[in-house]
Amino acid sequence: MTAPPLPAPAIGAARPEEPGAPLGCALHAIRGLVALDTERGATAALPAVREALRRFPQLAATPASLHAEDGDLLAALAELAEVIGWILFDAGLNSRARRMNARALALAELCGDRWTARLVLLNHSMLEAHTGRPRAALASAARVAGPKPLPARVASLVLIRQAHAVAMLGARREPLALLGRARSRFLDGVSRRDPHWAWWIDESELLGHRGWVLARLSHWDRAIPLLHAAATAPGPSYRHLFTAELLAALARAGAWNEAEDLVAELAPRAAGIGSVRTTGTLRRTARDLRRSARAPGRLKDAAVHLLESLPA
Repeated sequence: MTAPPLPAPAIGAARPEEPGAPLGCALHAIRGLVALDTERGATAALPAVREALRRFPQLAATPASLHAEDGDLLAALAELAEVIGWILFDAGLNSRARRMNARALALAELCGDRWTARLVLLNHSMLEAHTGRPRAALASAARVAGPKPLPARVASLVLIRQAHAVAMLGARREPLALLGRARSRFLDGVSRRDPHWAWWIDESELLGHRGWVLARLSHWDRAIPLLHAAATAPGPSYRHLFTAELLAALARAGAWNEAEDLVAELAPRAAGIGSVRTTGTLRRTARDLRRSARAPGRLKDAAVHLLESLPA
């Protein structure tokens, strides 16, 4: 996502100082989509995505046909495509997200917007990991680097993406080393070179991903407290994913009482979760618990209730 969440009117409305201007409309669309996704989740933002795609046919045009467009407009369209790609990914529409990420990259390259291109590559690395393609996830993260050192927060996120991928490939020590480097780089703090989209790379984001990578390595004693800290911190809607990963970690660790408590907390609000990535993880964990030969009967019953509470 490329802009902090701000209250915004309907998608596509022009700014007062730029009535009807394409650039103003595109920037306003970005803010509206980010606000919707942050507050209510990706599935709630899908109608606005469809409206944005209708209003901006340039998002479906070939890059060669857009050479004559103003550079600022192309940059805004690249950001808009990046946001749409992110929402499609979190809404479980992975093939469409891939296509939109490719369009965002093409637009960013057309206008020389290297920072938007980097964000798209970081998003795409997560998509590749999510769909079981860790080598492709590594390749996407590797493309973020440039001739100059990256700002601390961006560098820390690249290292986190790499840690996820190498953990999926079966490495044991390298993910830990990457997590340590990510933590060290993050502690270097904010700089004037940070891109404007780096607002969401904060302590909770790093805690959640560190815990998630440690869970991939079955380091439950370290993973569970980090995931719990990230899941209980205030933040955007998509961070419900850390709660889902926390439940998965508790279940795999055999922490039955803690898992039952978390399921009881989750079930009443499960229907309002707007991230298909999150609900998919919750659904898999609940099904595993229901079939488990070791899980207590009360937890199995709670898992069935969670399955019934999740949105279709």
